[in-house]
Amino acid sequence: MTTQQNIGTHTFHTPSGEILALKEKGVIKAKSIRYARSERYKKPLEAAGLHEILDKIPVCPQHISPLLERLIGKTDVEHFLPDESPQFLTITRPEDFNENEKLPVVVWIHGGSYEIGCGDLPTSDPALWVKEQNIIVVSISYRLGLFGFLGGDEERPANLGLFDIIESLKWIKKNIQGFGGNPENITLFGQSSGGDAIAHLMISEGVGNLFRRAIIHSAPLGFRLKRQKMSLEFLRKTKFLKDETDVLKMVEDYLNFLPSFRKYGLKTSMPFCTQYGFPPLCKEEESLPKWKENAKKYDVLIGINNDETAFYIKTAEKGLYTYLPEKILNKIVQKTTESIYGKPANIFAQNYKEGGGNIYQFKIKSTLKNNYIGDSHCIDLPLIFENEEAWKNSGLLKDVPWNYIQENGRKLRALWAEFARTGRISDDSERPEILELRKV
Repeated sequence: MTTQQNIGTHTFHTPSGEILALKEKGVIKAKSIRYARSERYKKPLEAAGLHEILDKIPVCPQHISPLLERLIGKTDVEHFLPDESPQFLTITRPEDFNENEKLPVVVWIHGGSYEIGCGDLPTSDPALWVKEQNIIVVSISYRLGLFGFLGGDEERPANLGLFDIIESLKWIKKNIQGFGGNPENITLFGQSSGGDAIAHLMISEGVGNLFRRAIIHSAPLGFRLKRQKMSLEFLRKTKFLKDETDVLKMVEDYLNFLPSFRKYGLKTSMPFCTQYGFPPLCKEEESLPKWKENAKKYDVLIGINNDETAFYIKTAEKGLYTYLPEKILNKIVQKTTESIYGKPANIFAQNYKEGGGNIYQFKIKSTLKNNYIGDSHCIDLPLIFENEEAWKNSGLLKDVPWNYIQENGRKLRALWAEFARTGRISDDSERPEILELRKV
């Protein structure tokens, strides 16, 4: 690899052109690389043109979630630029680097109910993980909500966000060797809807050999079934927004329809999702057989947190759960965690094993005695993406000592990197006290 180096910068030479990166915190970051472009409700096309360093982080237009701000932290909108074509990625690589070594590559696919978030946030900064474990992390952004995960007719195709992710993987496969990465050792890592997306990429058309392994955290697989009627109603009710020029008005206006979907039950809390029966996915009834059929293609590490739904249920500011006693709240957390996350992950893992796949299951379970919300959804994120400044105002960590996050996170990052390197986790590797892990 030929490089041109200046103070604080590094230039990578790739098949897609020269890419300027910045040196910071012991890593080299190539930020906001455009991997594709798209028009509204059209499939992504390969991006042409030179990379430039942007002042703001491009994000798919979205509403600010008050719940997410309480859970993780306040969003400074001044740092972000809404872009209806948000197909960008950021590559983080160790600064100390052997030019002859080809590093394992982890592709981070963010969560947010297919509705909010982006790949390049301080609360998912992989710098420490990259330095500790000598890996490359690629963080991607893709279309969300109305733009990426609500469709079903010729005017508005379904699953455009999935097509974006596939296009990003093609770019990574083509170019990552220029950054010192091994294009034959790519692991997808996703949390929540990002994990759900990875599970569905494993049975998508056109994926081929774009990745080798999958790490799936807290995927709400219990929400994936029997969504067709709700999705069709949502599509029809938002038809008047399809030509709206003000993208922020679009994402504000669709919220008016969400209360009318409560008749569809718990899945209403995630109105956007992958849609079966539309490219690149199979029909719903074909999904489990398809995962079994593809089981030998990918090594999988899948798991959940012990109290996934606790933050939503125990800290609700108003509503159904506000005045219930803690004992009843704990029962509701247990039941909803099992139905949305636990049981579906068990079915997935057993089905995958029956197909001859190499699969591990894990659970993150707190050992703290005075943590009211326990191991809720997203508690795994600061463990992997340790960044005290970014997480200091998180309601999720209110009763959690930071040294507890540091100690358990260091060990967890080592295990996950071992899996990304080899597809295996040795029985002799050190486990954090919060982790239950087994080979299925």
